Amino acid sequence: MSHTSFHSKPLHDRIAAQLAPLLPAGSRLLLGLSGGMDSVVLLHILHRLAPQLGCTLSAMHVHHGISPNADAWAQFCTELCERHAIPLEIKHVDIAPLKDTHGIEASARKLRHEAFAESDARYIALAHHADDQAETLMLQLLRGAGLRGVSAMPAEREQGGQLVLRPLLACSREMLLVYAQQHALEWIEDESNADDRYPRNFLRHRLFPLLEERFPAWRDTLGRSAQHFAEAAGILDEVAQVDGAGEKMLSVARLDALSPARRKNLLRYFLHGQGAPMPQEAQLDDMLRQLCGARDNADVCVNFGEWQVRRYRGHIHVMRALPAFDTALRIDWRGEAALYWPPLQCEVRFTQTVGEGISRAKLAQGQLSLRLRGGGETLRPHPLAARRSMKNLLQEHGVPPWQRERLPLLYCGEALVSVVGVAVAAEFQAEEGEQSVMVA
Repeated sequence: MSHTSFHSKPLHDRIAAQLAPLLPAGSRLLLGLSGGMDSVVLLHILHRLAPQLGCTLSAMHVHHGISPNADAWAQFCTELCERHAIPLEIKHVDIAPLKDTHGIEASARKLRHEAFAESDARYIALAHHADDQAETLMLQLLRGAGLRGVSAMPAEREQGGQLVLRPLLACSREMLLVYAQQHALEWIEDESNADDRYPRNFLRHRLFPLLEERFPAWRDTLGRSAQHFAEAAGILDEVAQVDGAGEKMLSVARLDALSPARRKNLLRYFLHGQGAPMPQEAQLDDMLRQLCGARDNADVCVNFGEWQVRRYRGHIHVMRALPAFDTALRIDWRGEAALYWPPLQCEVRFTQTVGEGISRAKLAQGQLSLRLRGGGETLRPHPLAARRSMKNLLQEHGVPPWQRERLPLLYCGEALVSVVGVAVAAEFQAEEGEQSVMVA
């Protein structure tokens, strides 16, 4: 559809044309409802379109508790949805743990995204519009962001099993205001929107009015630039895939063989694929220097924020920094399907099976528990094998050094049954046809 034909149609017709190919009949569509003008307009449009599109509409209001008016905003959204018989969930979130490291705006955005991701709705509708797109691009440019940072917000994006839709991206704030006034809609005004100390508000109230005087098409042109950046970022992602990204571990040799620019691109892509935040340029340079410049057996660990990048046996691992742990930790197992293991921040899973893993009959001889290494443990991994010290066993199986003191060990009474995920003691291994349990 051409730009001209899009803007010549009534707003609800344009949105219907956008969403119809994306929403199968019977879809559940969840709208992020702040109570502000843009989300109220989108609620009004989607409420009218839901029968035509064959979808059921619900809404979620994320209650950050930042403003003294937050309760009143939640009440406004509740009453608005009740008038239209639209199911609404009020999601309370706590911004306090994040705001010192992320800032208020970024923390609120992160918590909203997490709230929507927790919903079981397949389709999520957000009310971002053309002014938001331009503001985001300008802020990212002023922060010195890379191509991924300055890329356009897409009108639709697959994200964690959900399709996030932004049907208002081609609409300016002014267009939405005209629609709201034509339909006598009511909305709330966040008092913080007038505070120029927030960078986004500074752009909105002071910079963009100046741009409007000289460059009246600034929204469209900045939006086009963001789209160009997004296309370029996509090409760089394809280059990174060719260069060796996509695995849980990244080969140091493959990284080291690249030109400096492709090396940076590959490491950025790898970090992004593991869910890690993007490091600053100086941090990225330091990572590459340490990862590629260390001797083969060096224990390299580079911290950035709450994350770590490590090198082991020629490969790069990225992970959240592991917390301190209680060396006397003991967790009894009483048949649960899973137990949480704090030292590695993971679950230990117990799967009932036959003829594999650990004999259930032999486990009945004593109390079962998960513990940590205490020193001096040995284990015979096969009936015909010699006993191995824990150090040798873990080295043979390539367990990274930072995990070795944190691995869960399964005990039956005082007998070591298994180093979970590594080996089962020969005397506890299940025989063919015997009831057993796999622990991983």
